[in-house]
Amino acid sequence: MFNRLVSWYHGDVGHSFRSSPVAMGAALLALICVFCAAFAPWVAPHNPFDLATLELSNARLPPAWKEGGNASFLLGTDDQGRDILSALMYGTRISLAVGLASVVLSVVVGVGLGLLAGFLGGWVDALLMRLCDVMLSFPAILVALLIAGVGRALFPNAHDSLAFGVLIISISLTGWVQYARTVRGSTLVERGKEYVQAARVTGVSSARIMRRHVLPNVLGPVLVLATIQVATAIITEATLSFLGVGAPPTSPSLGTLIRVGNDYLFSGEWWITVFPGAMLVIIALSVNLLGDWLRDALNPRLR
Repeated sequence: MFNRLVSWYHGDVGHSFRSSPVAMGAALLALICVFCAAFAPWVAPHNPFDLATLELSNARLPPAWKEGGNASFLLGTDDQGRDILSALMYGTRISLAVGLASVVLSVVVGVGLGLLAGFLGGWVDALLMRLCDVMLSFPAILVALLIAGVGRALFPNAHDSLAFGVLIISISLTGWVQYARTVRGSTLVERGKEYVQAARVTGVSSARIMRRHVLPNVLGPVLVLATIQVATAIITEATLSFLGVGAPPTSPSLGTLIRVGNDYLFSGEWWITVFPGAMLVIIALSVNLLGDWLRDALNPRLR
């Protein structure tokens, strides 16, 4: 694995990365966000979810550099007295976890169905593509809002893990369609090539051909699409949480923090909503820039 990473870094893709300041800057921002989110219990100066440490006397304190700010709270506090900086780290952790999990689920479902549709063809292809057409006829955020709302209504006292599961499924329900259509198109090209015909002649089963031969050759576009869709999934999660049907209040994500701060935006406590919004923009922008670079790096026509 280490040798593959070294060869990748010194290959064409690695050279494209080293020669792109935008890609390197986006990767650095994304790495900082992921690091702070993954190690939030150790990096964050406070634990915003520990109710025993919260004091209402610290509520709505301005950032430390403003007059009246407390040096212990660099970005200020919210209406509960929670440190905004610490809440951002913990909220980013939740947003990234939900976004990555929903993209992984979408990739698994979409790639599998796309392989079946493109390789088998016939009624299987027609059925799966009509299903994709049906899913594309509904706005993704509307479907996610419906599923998440129904899940919250059916399980009002559900554990946080179940609530996150419903949230991930609701985002993935329409996310798999793009992967299925992309993989299906690539599979239609690959199945007519000589190496597939040779494998069929030698008696290799269709499942083994799809898994061992076709799948590795169609993963390039999937990787690019998945990178870009991570930002879309995070924004969708933030939208659902902002509307009150996303992450539970006991484990607020960036969308929940923005919704809480929105109530105080016009009363002068702008930092409660501006900083979570800025963090969401930074994450989405860095991931999208990485996706754009990866698309160009893996496309030989653009080199």
